[in-house]
Amino acid sequence: MGEALQAALTERYDALSGSLRDRLISFVLSAFDSLGDYRDADAVVFIERVLPVVLGVQQKMGQITDAYLSTMIADMMGGAAAPAGMAISEELRGVPPGEVYRRPFVQMWTALSRGHDFVDAVGQGRTRLLSITETDLQLARTHAAQQSMQRGGVRFFRRRLTSGRNCALCTIASTQRYRVENLMPIHPGCHCKPEPLPGNRDPGHVIDEQLLKDAHDAIARDLGESDRGGRSPDYRDVIITREHGEYGPLLAVRRNNFTGPDDIPAA
Repeated sequence: MGEALQAALTERYDALSGSLRDRLISFVLSAFDSLGDYRDADAVVFIERVLPVVLGVQQKMGQITDAYLSTMIADMMGGAAAPAGMAISEELRGVPPGEVYRRPFVQMWTALSRGHDFVDAVGQGRTRLLSITETDLQLARTHAAQQSMQRGGVRFFRRRLTSGRNCALCTIASTQRYRVENLMPIHPGCHCKPEPLPGNRDPGHVIDEQLLKDAHDAIARDLGESDRGGRSPDYRDVIITREHGEYGPLLAVRRNNFTGPDDIPAA
């Protein structure tokens, strides 16, 4: 079957996962928009309404990811597809989900305390909610993918870009191979998917030299820097993987820094 089957599987998986994401985001944002005063009681009502749906969709994302990858791996390596079912932890971030989905309200209340008007504060909370929901679905995908690929005996994978617009971080990262024991790095708003690489032989760190060159040519045009080899600036000086306390591996630009415990002023 080969490439034709794999292309069909990918198209179907993309359609299913995209539909899941779009419907969940629409539901969650509509629930947020329909609230009254956005006080503590509203936050409780919101969480009680949306959290069971959010967690259910995360499980569904894990199931379809497992089914997709199991079939892909079987076609690549020979044998029958054997999706084993997938149980995604409700605490993908290591934090109770109720606490996570209260954060948009905290974002809004903080904005109000700093003098922002009500409409702007609600908008900030809504944006935070969108980021949380998308990120949690992506975490469900990457955790399920790692389990599925490990069970299927895959050693290496790549990140496959979406068919729409992709950021520079994802574009450059998609030219590299990753080891299955390492969870795929993500960033807020990331829609990339892990895709197994056939065989057990290490293909080398860079697996798409042309795309990497094209990406750096674009960066060079924007920054006014160029290099005939297409490696100025080197990708390792552009993107790195940081360990985020909740997301796990996080794609980041080298010059960006997180605030850590040492940055909190002493009392």
